[in-house]
Amino acid sequence: MKIYQLYRQQQLNLTIEEAWKFFSSPYNLNDITPVFFHVKILSKVPKKIYAGLMVNYQMKAVFGIPMAWLSEVSHCDEPKRFVYEQRIGPFKFWSHEVCLTEIDNGIVLEDIMFYAMPLGWLGQFINSVLIASKLERIFDTRRDYLQNKWGNNAQLG
Repeated sequence: MKIYQLYRQQQLNLTIEEAWKFFSSPYNLNDITPVFFHVKILSKVPKKIYAGLMVNYQMKAVFGIPMAWLSEVSHCDEPKRFVYEQRIGPFKFWSHEVCLTEIDNGIVLEDIMFYAMPLGWLGQFINSVLIASKLERIFDTRRDYLQNKWGNNAQLG
């Protein structure tokens, strides 16, 4: 099984508390992702996330086809980091860690994703021609939205 990684880092002008409130809420996903992705949250989500929280979504990530996605918050260290992992969805494996580090003029946001495709060599091919570029576009949109809203000229990656 081939494991892929996507890593992003960005400096933002907001407090760690503001950052935690924004990034830990799945209700902000549609603001920070491309229109084609359209996330619909199907389960009730509390104001504060916690380890063990399950969130049921529907996403339209590929060709506008609705896909079921159930994720679990596997780690939660408020206000510094949380990890959510796909339990049901299109990937064989998916883990997304969000790290927030306080600095003098705001925070550094790190997104660390690991994923694996299903279907062996066919999944690797689909990743190379479709999925990897979609994921890059999703996180490019996220970066641009955050830069416009809370940007800092000192971009880290």
